[in-house]
Amino acid sequence: MADPIIEADGLGIRFVRNRRRQLRLRELFIHRGRRAVSSGQFWPLRDVSFRVAAGETVGVIGRNGTGKSTLLRLIAGVLIPDEGRIRVRGDVAPLLELSAGFSNDLTGRENLYLVGGLHGLSSGYLKRHFDEIVSFAGEQVERAIDTSVRHYSSGMKVRLGFAIISHLPHPVLLMDEVTAVGDAEFRKKCYATIDRLLGEGRTLVLVSHNEKDLTRFCRRGLYLDAGRLCVDGTIGEALDAYHSAVAR
Repeated sequence: MADPIIEADGLGIRFVRNRRRQLRLRELFIHRGRRAVSSGQFWPLRDVSFRVAAGETVGVIGRNGTGKSTLLRLIAGVLIPDEGRIRVRGDVAPLLELSAGFSNDLTGRENLYLVGGLHGLSSGYLKRHFDEIVSFAGEQVERAIDTSVRHYSSGMKVRLGFAIISHLPHPVLLMDEVTAVGDAEFRKKCYATIDRLLGEGRTLVLVSHNEKDLTRFCRRGLYLDAGRLCVDGTIGEALDAYHSAVAR
């Protein structure tokens, strides 16, 4: 595969039991790369290698605790690997923790500009698309857009977060059970938006337990078990491996 958009080689990350070792840039500066030795260490992912071409749609499958969400966070750059490397050729639209990055002390309007700006959207772009983004988030959010988000329900925060992130022009979409949130009307909006983005040639990596979502959006599947990549094939092959493991 020439110039994959996502490339993982020997990827591994180490956590400490009872305290996830999420080594971020601040910790790198403080500890200058030193690793503390602990008997409570474990590896949620290890020796994982794969390539994803631009425009591919990949489902990540496995039981709870097998490293699926950790893999998405490594691709997004939220976590830094302890072994191997991950390379992404292009910006990432992370549909992960959709209310992450919001400040409870700011209004919905202010958070829209804050989160959009953090992901590289200009204030001019956000002004032009403001009404569209807020309308997508729904009537509840529209009515409360100038209210502090500390008064928002979790569903309102998720809808606003999805509305912002789905407007990113970035070529790589990372999704973690995002269609499981919200009511039926909002999920319908989510599906239509994802279909539109994939129609534009975006690359998708989706973590989900919903087989309908996986078979609808993904052609390729990665099956993880105990932090290892066991199957890299069609989405059907990955699901078959998952079903076999669950049946044991």
